[in-house]
Amino acid sequence: MASLSVPPTLPRASPAVVGAARGRRAAVRVRTAAAALGGGGGGGMEQHLGDGPRSPVKENPVMSNVGKSTNILWHNCPIGQSDRQKLLGQKGCVVWITGLSGSGKSTLACALSRELHYRGHLTYVLDGDNLRHGLNRDLSFKSEDRAENIRRVGEVAKLFADAGIICIASLISPYRRDRDACRALLPDSKFIEVFLDLPLQICEARDPKGLYKLARAGKIKGFTGIDDPYEPPVNGEIVIKMKDGECPSPKAMAKQVLCYLEENGYLQA
Repeated sequence: MASLSVPPTLPRASPAVVGAARGRRAAVRVRTAAAALGGGGGGGMEQHLGDGPRSPVKENPVMSNVGKSTNILWHNCPIGQSDRQKLLGQKGCVVWITGLSGSGKSTLACALSRELHYRGHLTYVLDGDNLRHGLNRDLSFKSEDRAENIRRVGEVAKLFADAGIICIASLISPYRRDRDACRALLPDSKFIEVFLDLPLQICEARDPKGLYKLARAGKIKGFTGIDDPYEPPVNGEIVIKMKDGECPSPKAMAKQVLCYLEENGYLQA
């Protein structure tokens, strides 16, 4: 019986050879992945597969200095305002209610929010007094602090509008320049100024918080309408006034604003 010949054992590759082969396979995988992502490394990145340990090089970002913040970068996200508006079925905007203390700003804000909520629309109310319990608790009622108060609220309201929410801001906001600065934050007519044009006598007679009485007694300084001015809007979108000597009801005021929102397409995406 003839014996079978056994082939000689193949020589084991050296570690250097094995490492080189692995490196070539890794390079192929990287090139394949880069091609799948758009070819040539994609996205402004430079792929380097040579011998030297070089890091990928990215295009230099455009850094900015804004106010007291330095070397900051704006990051864009793939989901934008239009996407959020389609999801909510409405257009984000800011309904800015302004007027004297006691004119009914908070009452209108809550009535409007309730009516919109019942219709299936997402809202959020930024009330001046409520915000001074938290965000603006460090601010006084001096002129410069009032300006900062409105600036902060304007920036927050802008974020809500960008989220696709109907933001209802309710503040005395006595100075025209501060309200105009908030309007400038929102392009495409997304700032809707609502002026509660009620006489000082009516607001003072209501005096729901007793502030007019304190101001008249000199216990509060710089009170709007007494010893500090209120500058009414010049070209506001909505003006709410007394009719036949009667103040409109909260529901009637809310309906007036609702009609404006409907007619101008804010209640649909």
